Amino acid sequence: MASISVSRIPLIDAAKGLACMLIVWHHLAFYGPMSDAAYTLAPGLVDWLYGYGRMAVQVFLVVGGFLAAGTLAPDGVARYGQPLAQIGRRYLRLATPYLAALALAIVAAGVARAWSEHVSIPAMPTLVQLLAHVLLLNDLLGFEALSAGVWYVAIDFQLFVLAVLVFRLAEGLRGSRPHGGLPERIGIALVLVLTVLSLMWFNRQASLDTSALYFAGSYGLGMLAFWAGRSSRRGLWLGVIACLGLLALALDYRGRIAVALVMALGLGWLQSQPGAGRWLLGSWLQRLGQMSYSVFLVHFPVCLLVNLLFDQLWPAQPWVNAGGMLLAFALSLLCGRWLYRGVEQRSASATSAWHLSGGLLATGVLVLATHAFG
Repeated sequence: MASISVSRIPLIDAAKGLACMLIVWHHLAFYGPMSDAAYTLAPGLVDWLYGYGRMAVQVFLVVGGFLAAGTLAPDGVARYGQPLAQIGRRYLRLATPYLAALALAIVAAGVARAWSEHVSIPAMPTLVQLLAHVLLLNDLLGFEALSAGVWYVAIDFQLFVLAVLVFRLAEGLRGSRPHGGLPERIGIALVLVLTVLSLMWFNRQASLDTSALYFAGSYGLGMLAFWAGRSSRRGLWLGVIACLGLLALALDYRGRIAVALVMALGLGWLQSQPGAGRWLLGSWLQRLGQMSYSVFLVHFPVCLLVNLLFDQLWPAQPWVNAGGMLLAFALSLLCGRWLYRGVEQRSASATSAWHLSGGLLATGVLVLATHAFG
């Protein structure tokens, strides 16, 4: 985890909590059939959630970059030991709750397929497809996702690996010229270059949206925001970030980049304001932000099963289905809390290979069960 505690900036957790809620509601609007039945009650709201709710992911990308900078290079110079060990710890931290949620998604999809043929229900997975998900390579290899949002886990891991490699490259470049010629903080310069390339080019190529390069602009803005907040020239740093983002938007306006820019500027300013958002300490929104990753992981199978139930019992009653959407949202938060307390928190404190092995075993057994009974 980052050397800077997010509890020092309660608004980070609050922003993650709001983003988490938007993503759950985006998927409730995106995946029917409850949203189809309830659409006539609030078509504008459903359309907005369908089209724009996904932009909340930018909050997590920017925060991820912010925290990665604090973990890897809080002063702009790599402060970690073995790169592979750092990458391995990150994988364990992401994968332990992810595999548990993936197992639930496989079971939920198996139940749903027995009762419905809705397009939102994933097909029965193959073992190769499952292995690709375990290794976080499913999108890169072109496999259908077994749950909504699994693409983000893979991208988060890719971005962290990319950041580690950037600072490893910086160390190599400096090591090749030990008697001067390159600044100590060349890693920051490399991050800046990568951020510019992503914002100006990679993020404009839809074919790259399965790779870290597509999202490196938002992640890089978060990293730059971390260093901006710790700098004695904070105003200059924030000005550079603002100019970079505005130039990218002038070249090709993308709402997702506008959201990332606002979030990055906010983080850069808030880091030097330790009292900002103190009133949020202990609030439900901050607590939701702390467990947002678990909610993000588990909400799809929950929503899938609630959709199935309401479609079977009340397929064409708008108000009942609107209530079903509220129920799915509430259950998603409850299950996310269970996953956070029962799996994510334990893996964070121990980063135990036993948790990962258990998740792999459970996922494999459940896949075999769906093949046997599907």
